[in-house]
Amino acid sequence: MRPTVLIAMTSRWFPMVRLAMALDNAGFTVDAVCLPYHPLQKTGVARRTYTFHHFSPLNSIAKAISASVPDIIIPGDDLSTIHVHALYRREIARGRKGALICNVIERSLGAPSSFPLGHDRTRLLEIAEEEGIRVPKTEFLTDVDQLREWGARASFPAVLKSNGSSGGEGVRIVHNMEEAERAFRTLQAPPLFARAAKRALLDGDKSLLWPSLLRKRSVLNAQSYVPGHEATSTVACWQGTVLAALHFEVINKTNPTGPATVLRLIDCPEMALAAEKIVRRLNLSGLIGFDFMLEGRTGNAYLIEMNPRATQVGHLPLGPGRDLPAALYAAITGEPVREAPQVTENRVITLFPPEWKLNPESPYIRSGYHDVPWEQPALVRACVLSAKRKRSQIFIRKEPHLPHPSPSPIEEPYAEEFATRVESKS
Repeated sequence: MRPTVLIAMTSRWFPMVRLAMALDNAGFTVDAVCLPYHPLQKTGVARRTYTFHHFSPLNSIAKAISASVPDIIIPGDDLSTIHVHALYRREIARGRKGALICNVIERSLGAPSSFPLGHDRTRLLEIAEEEGIRVPKTEFLTDVDQLREWGARASFPAVLKSNGSSGGEGVRIVHNMEEAERAFRTLQAPPLFARAAKRALLDGDKSLLWPSLLRKRSVLNAQSYVPGHEATSTVACWQGTVLAALHFEVINKTNPTGPATVLRLIDCPEMALAAEKIVRRLNLSGLIGFDFMLEGRTGNAYLIEMNPRATQVGHLPLGPGRDLPAALYAAITGEPVREAPQVTENRVITLFPPEWKLNPESPYIRSGYHDVPWEQPALVRACVLSAKRKRSQIFIRKEPHLPHPSPSPIEEPYAEEFATRVESKS
């Protein structure tokens, strides 16, 4: 009997659809609690989908757990992780009535004592330092006076981060105190109501409404700047043991503090050891991401934060010990690991659609492995149409016989190949 995984998603983030496909391929039955019209529904991978409501998030997830009775829950984004943790706190207070939900959350994510650390960057790095892991110096900031006290001791550039932010939205690199104060006020301020309302109306994402209405301010910390380049790890773990891992250096990004669009697979013992130490110390289970800075002068790896959720590269099978869904399936079932065929020998991974949206003529589209799910043409088309709604340029050439909108003219052969392959699979 196939074990059931319930993926919790509060956004229509494309990479979680790829993860669902990989989990299905590994042997899981996939259920999901997600927004209406989620791109996952283009694939036919999910056995059942349950509607997620931003105005009743905990009840949405609780009802999905009760109906699905999953073997494991995987949060698919930062907000869903926060909701799952909050649901655990609510249900543990109900005693025996909440035992079913609490048990599956503990089984899925690990020790409940670790839950707050996914959102408290300062405390996490303190624990990492206790484990002998390199970390940048980090301080907790509550107000402008404390910021100024920190600034009198700090060296610039430095990094300000708001807890609970994602996708680079809550990060600013500052070069002096004037920039620091300006960034502090911006990052700490509650979301503008106009922005929250626009996201709710256009994207169906109501996650900013309550913080905006309640004028909720973010918690910030200041971090010393490590000169070098970014790296990231994603691991599958079970009861404090890392089962499989992927380690990458970041080659290209949407913007200086945004998510990666191109990565290079690397072997980095220091990053691997840091992930193993944190997973063991916190007794974690599931899919976890770690972000690092690789110091330019020495190559030393500095842990900068942990993402207690699945990340955008967790679906990639890249060889022995590098297939996260297969490792997780084996841990849950007790069966031997059956890894999927390695998807590419190319160590440069060009993520679809971020890099194409960023630059249709990017050299990485040709030189790297462009991770397009050709086997799901409806999903690819939905992704491209979604991109069109967000910008004036999209990236498939329009042919006269295609009844689908297509992108600005790109005279590269790859664009023609893309249009031909999508049409041939329709």
